[in-house]
Amino acid sequence: MSTWPAGTIDAGNEGLHTLTAAQIIRARMCGTVRKADRGEILFQPGDTNVPLFVALSGTIAIVQPDVSGERLVDTHGPGDFTGEITMITGQKTLVRARVASPGEFLEITAEGLRLLIARDAELSEVFMRAFILRRSMLISRGYGAVSLMGSRHSADTLRLREFLSRNDQPYTYIDLDKDQVSQQLLDHFQVKLSEIPVVICGGTTVLRNPSTQQLADCLGLNASVDAASLRDLVIVGGGPAGLASGVYGASEGLDKLLIENHAPGGQASSSSKIENYLGFPTGISGQELASRAMAQAQKFGMQMMVGHSVVRLNGSRRPYEIVLDNGNLLRARAVILAAGAHYNQPRLANLEKFAGQGVYYGATYMESQLCEGADVIVVGGGNSAGQAAVFLSQTAHRVYMLVRSGNLSDTMSRYLIRRITENPAIELHYHTEVVALEGNKELEQITWLDRSTGETSTHPICHLFVMTGASPRTAWLQGCVALDEKGFILTGRDLDGLAGVAPSPTWRSARPPLMLETSLPGIFAVGDIRAGSVKRVASAVGEGSMAVQFVHKVLAE
Repeated sequence: MSTWPAGTIDAGNEGLHTLTAAQIIRARMCGTVRKADRGEILFQPGDTNVPLFVALSGTIAIVQPDVSGERLVDTHGPGDFTGEITMITGQKTLVRARVASPGEFLEITAEGLRLLIARDAELSEVFMRAFILRRSMLISRGYGAVSLMGSRHSADTLRLREFLSRNDQPYTYIDLDKDQVSQQLLDHFQVKLSEIPVVICGGTTVLRNPSTQQLADCLGLNASVDAASLRDLVIVGGGPAGLASGVYGASEGLDKLLIENHAPGGQASSSSKIENYLGFPTGISGQELASRAMAQAQKFGMQMMVGHSVVRLNGSRRPYEIVLDNGNLLRARAVILAAGAHYNQPRLANLEKFAGQGVYYGATYMESQLCEGADVIVVGGGNSAGQAAVFLSQTAHRVYMLVRSGNLSDTMSRYLIRRITENPAIELHYHTEVVALEGNKELEQITWLDRSTGETSTHPICHLFVMTGASPRTAWLQGCVALDEKGFILTGRDLDGLAGVAPSPTWRSARPPLMLETSLPGIFAVGDIRAGSVKRVASAVGEGSMAVQFVHKVLAE
């Protein structure tokens, strides 16, 4: 029997990772039976596109190699099956599978598993639920291929921890502020302060303060992506709109690739709880919503490239060319632009200096732990700022919410306004903005201005959350597609009468542009990056889903 820790799988879910005799018979249609002796290795950490094994007789030990040998993760007996989320992503596996006692095993290749999932709805649910729960267990126990040694006072440590967490990558974190032995080890090897954090990847490669791109490549997150392929669809951006396009495009059989420069979820992933999204009456965190959407899209075969950004779109000929930050070219018959928007940064001296060291652009569990018991400031009057203030009030001593306007009703949902005004831990200041940040290496005090009175006041507050208005991520699209005066992408009927819009590419097709289609035929814009879009998660998901239907029309031309 399987030995997953108590509490990992919900009570009443017996059979979640043990197949019935009838299910095994159906699974045999997509696999082959083989014998294996004790000690045989079925797959190793770092292997990609590994098969799934069902124990018919005998047992399989799932272990993770470490410096002291191995740690036992799980044991699979008759009826149990191997695998977690890397089975469908094609990324490097994190564990080793060794035959613990000889017997017969059903081997299903990665391609066979995709075929089985497509054919059999019941087995699809069994596998997906088990894979997701197993990845959750690996994350909670730090059973990953990465050890990260860093400091809470290091902005780069926070950057890499966020990257790993938001990409659902298990890792072991060693806090150098508390572990003096590890600090002495780094001192012995003359690791400079600027080279922290130090990452040990795959147990062999040592990276000193790597970029997210370097870490993604070391982890093999993009190992299964063939850059030379001509695809039906490339989706740029992994926020709610891009993920929705991925789910529907994948489920309808398109050959597609989603490119995300950081992690799935976009701005929504910084929301601690989204409570007005249809179907989640108790709310759902932005990161959890993104993780579920990714698993759903990858279940249908969507590929994702993470840690790389798009720097240029060549729209002069078709198929279109997407140029990546490493110089590689991707080709696609159609493109969906879903790169979203980023929070506007106040014009403050030292703002960049304190990024990650007192200044934050998202309020997740990680940030909440950094400011536990302290006073914090949230700047902004929209839903994201409101959600952050309510969430942070659970751990912070006091939350000061600074709003430039005189009310919240124009920019925030009513349920959030009520929670803020009735929360004794939140102090609301209208007509107020931050005017100065001070500190040595980290933020130490903040000065704000009350414009209604003209008074300034300085406070020994070390945590500032900036969630102000957003600007589109369209700098790389200048001169390629038509943009409005604020840089948002014009689509559909908004393309009529482009005179006076700079730049103003002309429509190059005999037919009129489809809804959500940009000034380039076959290129669509969805979500926050699109001019006139409604800045809500549900709206972004709707646009991303609709765009796929228009892609089918374009591909049929």
